[in-house]
Amino acid sequence: MTPLRPGHAVLPMALFLGMWFSFSAPTIMVVQAATLSEPTTVDSSTLVDENAAAEDDPDANLVPLDTEGPPPEATNPPTATTSSVPRAEDLLQLNPAGNSPATKRFSDALNPPAELALTPDPSRNASDQTEYASYNVPIVMDSSVQAHIRYFNTAIHGRFEQWLLRLSRYQPLVETIFTEFHLPSDLVYLSLVESGFNPYAYSRAKATGPWQFMKGTAKAYGLRVDNYVDERRDPIKSTVAAARYLRDLYDLFGAWPLAMAAYNAGEGKVMRALHKAQAESFSEISKTRLIRRETKEYVPRFMAATIIARNPDRYGFTQESAEPHQFDEAIITRPVHFRAIANVTGIPYEELRLLNPELRRDATPPGDETYHLKVPVGTKAKVEQLLDRIPTYKFPQRPAKAQFVTAGPSHWYKVRMGDTLGKVSKRFRVSLKTLKTKNNLSGPTIRPGDFLVISR
Repeated sequence: MTPLRPGHAVLPMALFLGMWFSFSAPTIMVVQAATLSEPTTVDSSTLVDENAAAEDDPDANLVPLDTEGPPPEATNPPTATTSSVPRAEDLLQLNPAGNSPATKRFSDALNPPAELALTPDPSRNASDQTEYASYNVPIVMDSSVQAHIRYFNTAIHGRFEQWLLRLSRYQPLVETIFTEFHLPSDLVYLSLVESGFNPYAYSRAKATGPWQFMKGTAKAYGLRVDNYVDERRDPIKSTVAAARYLRDLYDLFGAWPLAMAAYNAGEGKVMRALHKAQAESFSEISKTRLIRRETKEYVPRFMAATIIARNPDRYGFTQESAEPHQFDEAIITRPVHFRAIANVTGIPYEELRLLNPELRRDATPPGDETYHLKVPVGTKAKVEQLLDRIPTYKFPQRPAKAQFVTAGPSHWYKVRMGDTLGKVSKRFRVSLKTLKTKNNLSGPTIRPGDFLVISR
């Protein structure tokens, strides 16, 4: 065998280095984006937190997340070899000002994203083209979107109507905040597929609030999360954080479908999927196994929710609206409980809970010199005048680490190492079917740290 000459050894080494760099590039890019971004600062406490279990454990006010989609077989019909449906990314024209670096942040001088510009589709009539052109996020009507529309309109019609009613309470303030951050107004409907805009919604992955923030992301975007206050539930503060995050994702990916996919799965996963598939659009990576089915269906689900929310009459939904989210703020200087406030002032307890979902224990937090408690419009002076008559609330001690939390007629169970659905089913004498239904599970997989609703 002829020995390698000195120059021959260079080629294998170059190939090795090239492969190493190609797999490392996404990680480097994400790290640079996090390093160069000025407005978002992550304190070391968000990385190592000894109180993490207590801060993230569900409390009695929380309810399981009830947003879901149609069964897998309904959203994955056989695909045709050719399609006249334009790609979602083809519908969005990037703003010329977007030539700035991907790490440019929301606080810089940003122009609103370009309005939707549809590629003519001969298979659809002129009225449909005009309707979709009025949307300011990419909308396509493909089989997956149609399946989600049918699901929302038939299987969970009543529940979706409740989501629309609840959203109507907060929609004006969300649209105002999104306008300030130069976000398309139609992104408000992302909250429908996240939580049905339920401030008390809680997922098995420990995401909480109307925008379903994980604790780490919430703290990175300035939200307070501790044993007494969880601002992921605050409709205004969480919306501001969601606007900042969505703005950053759009600046990073340059297309709303990819930004929304990253909101669901995380920017790192979407970046790696794009790199591995050598793709540039959501429609391309959605055809691979590089992202989960949940993320593949997330964007079509948003499109379906947007179409229905903008045309409720067409799909048989009422246009009833809730009272807008309005309030005054009373300055509280010590811990007081909602029930004590209600007893002294006559303000309904449920009204205080509705206005202050971020207070985890129905009381203002200890240790705060002042706390701005939201009260019904016109009652601020009354609350502050009668504050001396309201007794100070003494918080009961919490267990160091709760594995089992009562929440009304149901219970939350924290999954431990070695648990399976079968074991949990036998332990609490609850059928597998009930466990899956109550927790929106389509498969048998559960992970340590997840929370399961145990209800017979």
